[in-house]
Amino acid sequence: MASLELRLAVGLTVRPSACGERTETLDQSQALGQFLAGIERRAYRMAQIATGDADEALDLVQDAMLKLAERYADRTEEEWRPLFHRILQSRIMDWHRRNKVRNRLRVWFTRSGEGEERDDPMENVPDTHAPDPARQVAVKRAAEALDQALRDLPPRQQQAFLLRAWEEMDVAQTALAMGCSEGSVKTHFSRAVHMLRKRLGDHWP
Repeated sequence: MASLELRLAVGLTVRPSACGERTETLDQSQALGQFLAGIERRAYRMAQIATGDADEALDLVQDAMLKLAERYADRTEEEWRPLFHRILQSRIMDWHRRNKVRNRLRVWFTRSGEGEERDDPMENVPDTHAPDPARQVAVKRAAEALDQALRDLPPRQQQAFLLRAWEEMDVAQTALAMGCSEGSVKTHFSRAVHMLRKRLGDHWP
């Protein structure tokens, strides 16, 4: 998923110097590349849930990866994950703010009843070749319900839940990533869990 520009940005951290320092910097660049390769898929999914747009999500993740490589390549590996998620969550919040402005402009310039975009109805046809079509449909519906429930969470609750439950970051790391207090993380996470349980009770009793 990472772009050529990203790989070049990581490569720019290598500076001509003494042999020992150059080797150390090369090792650091290699470690950063491995870190980014390991986190990109989950980060992309997180951004996709937040934006509902695959292309926007890809742009946000790549931008966050580039910024991490440019600004924090010299940090330790333990610091990279919360720093990366802080950059990504900041980009996501910026995207939400820009999207609100765009939506207001659309409402302002679009006459009532015209230009409304409707989502295509989702097909929910079981696979007749599957050994248990009914179970397959139930699993698909449960996954779709979870995806929609996550999208419907307020942004800060969504962030707290995905960072804590999906990324398995502790409260301190999540607070750093979100740029808030640990108490706020606990509050957002608790509310998110309560809302998801309420929404998904029929699928995951």
